[in-house]
Amino acid sequence: MRRFPMLIVFLVLAAAPALAWEHWGGDRGGMRFSPLAQITPANVGNLVRAWEFRTGDLERRAPAVMARTKFQSTPLLVEDSLIFCSPFNEVIALDPGSGAPKWRYDPGISTEQRPANRYNCRGVAWWVDDHVEANAACRARIFMGANDARVIALDARTGIPCTDFGAGGAIKLETGQLDWPGEFQITSAPVVSRGVVIVGSAISDNRRAEAPPGTVRAFDARTGRPRWGFDPLVHSGIIAGHANVWAPMSADEDRGLVFLPTSSPSPDFWGGKRPGNNEHANSVVALRAETGELVWSFQTVHHDVWDYDLPAQPTLARIDTGQGMRDVVIQATKQGLVFVLDRDTGKPVWPVEERAVPQGGAEGEQLSPTQPFPTHVPALVPHRIAADDMFGLIPFRDRALCREQLAAARNEGLYTPPSTQGTVVFPMTGGGVNWGGVAFDPVNQILHVNTSRAVHIIKLMARSDAEGFKAPPGHDFGPQRGTPFAMTRALAASPLGLPCNKPPWGVTMAVDLKAGKILWQSSVGTAEDRAPLGMAFNFGTPLVNGVAVTAGSLVFTGAMDAYLRAFDAKSGAELWQGRLPVPGVANPMTYLWKGEQYVAIGAGGHSESGTTIGDSLVAFRLARPGEAPSLWSRTIDRPGGRFWAKAILFALTIGLLAVAASRWRRRARLRRTSLPDLSG
Repeated sequence: MRRFPMLIVFLVLAAAPALAWEHWGGDRGGMRFSPLAQITPANVGNLVRAWEFRTGDLERRAPAVMARTKFQSTPLLVEDSLIFCSPFNEVIALDPGSGAPKWRYDPGISTEQRPANRYNCRGVAWWVDDHVEANAACRARIFMGANDARVIALDARTGIPCTDFGAGGAIKLETGQLDWPGEFQITSAPVVSRGVVIVGSAISDNRRAEAPPGTVRAFDARTGRPRWGFDPLVHSGIIAGHANVWAPMSADEDRGLVFLPTSSPSPDFWGGKRPGNNEHANSVVALRAETGELVWSFQTVHHDVWDYDLPAQPTLARIDTGQGMRDVVIQATKQGLVFVLDRDTGKPVWPVEERAVPQGGAEGEQLSPTQPFPTHVPALVPHRIAADDMFGLIPFRDRALCREQLAAARNEGLYTPPSTQGTVVFPMTGGGVNWGGVAFDPVNQILHVNTSRAVHIIKLMARSDAEGFKAPPGHDFGPQRGTPFAMTRALAASPLGLPCNKPPWGVTMAVDLKAGKILWQSSVGTAEDRAPLGMAFNFGTPLVNGVAVTAGSLVFTGAMDAYLRAFDAKSGAELWQGRLPVPGVANPMTYLWKGEQYVAIGAGGHSESGTTIGDSLVAFRLARPGEAPSLWSRTIDRPGGRFWAKAILFALTIGLLAVAASRWRRRARLRRTSLPDLSG
């Protein structure tokens, strides 16, 4: 019997995709799990920086343009190259061991378009055409969706466009009438399944009720010929658009299914012109990859007026439910809820109950009286916040002002409707869980996930008051044209800019799905890169990005400070920090190259969060003989290390100056006492 668990481990690892990282989520189903185990809790402290590659954007592009970037790309290890995209959709292939460039493709994205969701490219997709000869051009292809609504196909070995795809290697999507070109873009990696490449879209929120539809589009992966389109929103009797799929999708190649995480209808915060539940919006939707036929749909929010769209890739896993193994779809949400659905039917594996939620929406609103809540897996974040939960570095000022913000708004817990008074939205519209999604360890059957904890104040504004309105600093403004209300959104923050709620503001956690139990929680990130003098307050930072988990019992994640971190997957203890040039607000990945395990992450910052901006991809590996990091580097390359290094150097400088001054005074006294007495 003692051999049996090891046999299960062997079979799971044997069935794992590969030792490479071939898809945005590691595998087609987005488990973000690697069977590599060379790096372990025992030796992770010996990781050193293997290489850093810079795209050159920081030098080549204007600061005002770089200030509108989000570096969220996760590279793939395919065709003996590490391949990723920059925020400007340049596709770059690197040598996995040295970071040296092998090829580069620039699609010439205009920097005049000002995309609504910033310049961003979360990743690319790889596909091999088994119907052509091994050495044929474009047998292996890289597909990318671009900020200017193009779908591009490249030869994965050379970066040369595949001229048999679309027009010269690209397809321009038909987007309809837009307010400006940047209103519509593609930010997440496409999905390729059964010879079909499938793309979603990102569309600017809160501009108008009658907005562009969130159509998911599919094309023949060889020719680019359109195969199908699917508009998630059922338009019968409503005026609305969106319900688009901006987050990554996943695919089950054996079943021939693609899984969509759909978003909310337009506009986000008032739905009087779209009565009903708005079917297939805010839903996990399963389609036939080859035809676009709807197989099933499960809605996680009815009639969304909180911007609680599905932000994360549906994760396909095989789990032990306590009643046998079962193929499931795991969907985490901005509310911090985890839905586990049967992969064939979309039915909940464990009960989901409809609970009454706050009512009394704005004039003309038609709220759903209930919302779905999973009952087995606990919520990952709190759903209610009170005055006692307010925080401030200066309690008698900051905390008091935060309490005033909370007291002035409606605050009845999760799903309190938006109002002209102002409404507390907690978790904030950024999550909970965001686009980084979850990781699932199939060996230990544990879910790993990052969450954010912060408060938004949403306020509706009468149409007459919205004309000519200038949003104050720190506030988003949405005109919501075609409705009675415009809206503003702001982070509930102290005068110092810190979130009003008590830290931690970013947490990584482990969840036993079978037991329905949170195993551990650890804060991630410090204030070092923002606080005066680099003081590393361990508050945690909001975490829109996700994690990678390995068979070596490690969880890797970036944060909004400039470190890649490793946590013990069993205990949640933080074991290692690797200094980055700027924050790595991207999903990390890991791969094996010439017998060595590497961990890589995009480190380019996140302009919406106010971090430092960069243009790097950084990889770490275990130190080779004679390459172990020094005690000094171990000290300064950890949170707070630079503060203490500066403090020590400052103290030494002051001490040396004091010694020098003391010696100068002593010598001055000696000179005075050694002068001859000339008075007589």
